[in-house]
Amino acid sequence: MADSKQRILIQLDSSPHASVFDAVTAIDAGADRLLQYGGIEPDQVRELIHGAMFTRGLDELKNTAVFVGGPSVEASERILEAVKHSFFGPFRVSVLFDANGANTTASAAVLAAERECGGSLKDVPVAVMGATGPVGHRVARLLCGLGARVAVGSRSRDRAAALAESLDQTLGARAEPFAADDLAQVLGGRAVVIAAGAAGVRLMPRDLWRGLESLKVIIDLNAVPPLGVEGVEATDKSTSKGNVKAWGALGVGGLKMKIHKRSIQELFTSNDKVLDVEQVLEIGRRLEPPPLIPRS
Repeated sequence: MADSKQRILIQLDSSPHASVFDAVTAIDAGADRLLQYGGIEPDQVRELIHGAMFTRGLDELKNTAVFVGGPSVEASERILEAVKHSFFGPFRVSVLFDANGANTTASAAVLAAERECGGSLKDVPVAVMGATGPVGHRVARLLCGLGARVAVGSRSRDRAAALAESLDQTLGARAEPFAADDLAQVLGGRAVVIAAGAAGVRLMPRDLWRGLESLKVIIDLNAVPPLGVEGVEATDKSTSKGNVKAWGALGVGGLKMKIHKRSIQELFTSNDKVLDVEQVLEIGRRLEPPPLIPRS
């Protein structure tokens, strides 16, 4: 018999008002019903998740899923941990974490870089500017996991060093920390540069990267003028600029949206998925998906 249960997505958001962007994306991805909760604190999560788990039979729980979002990645990470601690035994539902779009954006950026580098980033020297922000942190985390030789930058060298130490402790990956003032020196020999700084902040002038023989790919994830990398347009999508392939925020954004929608669809294939950045990256590898997951 066909499964007649509607696909219900429960949106947990740390902001007082749950994200409209995430809600529209979820509906476009095939969620039948969306239950939105804003201003969520970790101590409120258990009751909500148990309400999701105990209203359907075990064989029907794949039709209920959770999306954890919000503008504060740190606050939403605490919500995610509370969601996971609410599960026990077979009683669980699938959950996607994408606060501030950090996981889907980082995955899209890394996949763009990987494709420009012939399908592998192993041993490729990459510099990540703005690496201590939520997207930059996840970009660095993915790059280290893929075996790239990563330099992580921040306005504060101490913050960059703390991130490098964290990546070493969690992944066993050595990353080179640098401060913004060291950028010219760090760029020498780099094949890929990814700018993940704050909106409206110029991180790299054109003169600093033009003519670098080693540089093959620049990805700028800032869409708010002034853009993060001078000379890269927001609409660039594998655009040739001399010997460099450039990707702007909107160019990466198309892939990010495909990954976001496919990740929502993936939630409804079973009740035991926890989709963090590594899992989201692998979903991106499997694109293109069918428009909707057919009911079993």
